[in-house]
Amino acid sequence: EVQLQAFGGGLVQAGGSLRLSCAASVFTFENYAVGWFRQAPGKEREGVSCLNSDGNTYYADFVKGRFTISSDNAKNTVYLQMNILKPEDTAIYSCAAVVTNTHCTGIDAWYDYWGQGTEVTVSS
Repeated sequence: EVQLQAFGGGLVQAGGSLRLSCAASVFTFENYAVGWFRQAPGKEREGVSCLNSDGNTYYADFVKGRFTISSDNAKNTVYLQMNILKPEDTAIYSCAAVVTNTHCTGIDAWYDYWGQGTEVTVSS
């Protein structure tokens, strides 16, 4: 079974940056897609970005141009570089994975494996 752990969250001022990491307990990210999701207090969980083993990516409109997803297969880790952070980016960020060779999506029901989240707080 795949186990995921997200970390790297914290408190940052608006305009700042954070890099989140999603470490997986699999040998390689081949044939997996990994997604990042977030849930703000009182709101539904929403897809932020995802990456599949072919390098295809997805970004939600509200993070395009600010967030970048990448992977280091040698470390079994997927990163989410978050720049130009805004107070509305404040949320619990979680990563998820699914075995697939297709394009990934920002739909949470599509993913089978979830890690615990990491909290991101952006102050104004």
